[in-house]
Amino acid sequence: MYLDYWQLDAKPFEPGCDPQTFYRGAAFQSAINKLRYAIENGRAAGLVAGAAGVGKTLLVETLRQQLSEQFQPFVRVVFPQMTERDLLVYLAEQFGAPPADPPRYTIEESLRRLEYILADNVARKRHAVVVIDEAHLLEDSGLLEPLRLLLNLGPIGAPPFTLLFVGQPTLGPMVQRHGALDERMDIKVLLPAMSASETADYVTHRLEAAGATREIFAADALKTVHQLTGGVPRRINRLCDLALLVGFANGQHTIDAESLHAIHGELVTVPMAA
Repeated sequence: MYLDYWQLDAKPFEPGCDPQTFYRGAAFQSAINKLRYAIENGRAAGLVAGAAGVGKTLLVETLRQQLSEQFQPFVRVVFPQMTERDLLVYLAEQFGAPPADPPRYTIEESLRRLEYILADNVARKRHAVVVIDEAHLLEDSGLLEPLRLLLNLGPIGAPPFTLLFVGQPTLGPMVQRHGALDERMDIKVLLPAMSASETADYVTHRLEAAGATREIFAADALKTVHQLTGGVPRRINRLCDLALLVGFANGQHTIDAESLHAIHGELVTVPMAA
């Protein structure tokens, strides 16, 4: 709707992992490097914690794209609140076992299937990766200990896969409360929000990647974006996208701090219909 007005080739603040619009901040790149080191050196487990919207899902997807074919299968568990038996069945099937027919496999059967599949994977000189999304929910589901025990399936000192826990900041303290699991953590990564300078670079980069050839966000607006969003990419995308729409509707030449404050106020305070 607003592309022609702002002389853009594409919408600059869409979510996702488009290589052309991807902004690689220092903290993000550091996290990628640490996780790649852990996986490529066959480490047992790692942890990634960060607030909602800072880019944890994007981090995992970027990691998956950068790893070579040696590090397969790459399995993501996006709904960790399942039973121990269902988790083992799901992992076995994601690793390549035939689907289970009702009644579903017992825990013992699933473990045997996992042992066989993982041993075959190792024989093929491959190292699997298992990512548990929303891992801060695992304590309530009772799956922390079963997941730790899965790391014992391979030879001593050579786990057949790397287990990555990804979740909210409460994930770190939760793992620490489970000492045996905490001992298996070879790496811990905290993904922070972006700084003020990174936020400005992020907005500018995405605008230029979308074809911007002139200033759209004034200097004071770039500072205000960080103040209003705390440097959280998801919030930045939402605010800036709406600012472009409102600026188009109002016939503005540039987006300034005052208009951002007004838009942010609507985002935060507008009442929802009953």
